[in-house]
Amino acid sequence: MADELTPREIVAELDKYIIGQDDAKRTVAIALRNRWRRRNAPPEIQDEIMPSNIIMIGPTGVGKTEIARRLARLAKAPFMKVEATKFTEVGYVGRDVESMIRDLTDIAVNLVREEHEKEVRARARELAEERLLDLLLPSSASTPKKQKEQSGSRGFFVEVTNGDDSDEEAQREHRTRERFREMLREGKLDDREVEVEVSSTDSSPMLQVFGPMGMEEMGMNLQELFGNLGGSKQKKRRVTVDEAHDLLTKEEAQKLIDMEEVKQDALDRVQNSGIVFIDEIDKVAAGSGGRGRSGGGGPDVSREGVQRDLLPIVEGSTVTTKHGMVRTDHILFIASGAFHVAKPSDLIPEMQGRFPIRVELTNLDKDDFYEILTKPKNALLKQYQALLRSEDVDVEFTDEAVREIARTAAEVNADVENIGARRLQTILTTLLEDVLFNVPDEVTDDTVLVDADMVREKLEDIATDRDLSQYIL
Repeated sequence: MADELTPREIVAELDKYIIGQDDAKRTVAIALRNRWRRRNAPPEIQDEIMPSNIIMIGPTGVGKTEIARRLARLAKAPFMKVEATKFTEVGYVGRDVESMIRDLTDIAVNLVREEHEKEVRARARELAEERLLDLLLPSSASTPKKQKEQSGSRGFFVEVTNGDDSDEEAQREHRTRERFREMLREGKLDDREVEVEVSSTDSSPMLQVFGPMGMEEMGMNLQELFGNLGGSKQKKRRVTVDEAHDLLTKEEAQKLIDMEEVKQDALDRVQNSGIVFIDEIDKVAAGSGGRGRSGGGGPDVSREGVQRDLLPIVEGSTVTTKHGMVRTDHILFIASGAFHVAKPSDLIPEMQGRFPIRVELTNLDKDDFYEILTKPKNALLKQYQALLRSEDVDVEFTDEAVREIARTAAEVNADVENIGARRLQTILTTLLEDVLFNVPDEVTDDTVLVDADMVREKLEDIATDRDLSQYIL
């Protein structure tokens, strides 16, 4: 299990994708390791050990969401990112907070189903191969040949089976089938077309109900009911053998997996290892409206109402989903916000108590940007190089050019608006715009060199023009 990694090993894995923010990485590493510790604690105390929910405080683009997302991938846990501002207080039209748990459960079911499909894929592919051979070789003599002989004066007929002819025909068909199997596995039949009958992917129109508490759940049930009225429909499609093999493999895999087992496994994962990331939690703090928690009426009432609706979910309650009941007691909740206007203390006291761990993420400077561009496995420079390599063009960045990009990003963040590492995306898009547009029509060189002079030429005017920077960078 990935969550059996030690906290130090977890941080080392996060370091492959996230630069800096050591305090935040240590905190989430401990939270993940504590899940393993809880599962190995004495049974009589396991239910008493509650997760320590975390609030991450820091400006946009410094890695809050990425830390939570990478943590979930590392743990192979169901992960759901929501924005606190999308929810409304009970009694108002909109999404209720319980919908985040229903969505998390759907994600878990899909995650577990994919894992089960991988386990049976080899067997499913074998069954799909047999079905495909049946399509390619419709049997002309699946039963032994029979001859009719007239018997007696009454003129009735007696069927006599010719066993030798039957065996010879069967052997001939078997040899033919094996030759086709070999050709199929070698890909020699991939371009041939066959007609297959597969389950229809057509679905009924999306039905979504927004309203007071309970109405959204009713809409979910109505959608499932209407979607099942027509039953399982089959339709014929004419496709290549290669595509047919994939379609039939998916169908056979669905038949081999036990959906009840999938649902139970998914519910267990949600309840014991699910992670919900609640972004923009500061936007539902009463102080974000500028009047403080004691300010009267208006939006503050709704903000406080959303917080109060979140309380039972975060503290531990039971939520009804279409897959079964889900207890939220041991789901890990990670909240985040910039808290530029509001402060964590502007949250209602009960909400503050549900998030006992607070960690502050720092702003990124030019040195951080340089490392973000070069060190992570998914660094932006590597992404752009991979994109252009698909056109047989290699893009090379000199070290001075990378440092110039990092310096420009830091300056624009300081002068215009601080959007963290996201600034690098806009800068690189502007820097490489001509190359991305002209490849492959006009760029004939196999290699494009990006040096510091090119960076300054492309970005200097924009970076120094404050008004223009607001629109382009």
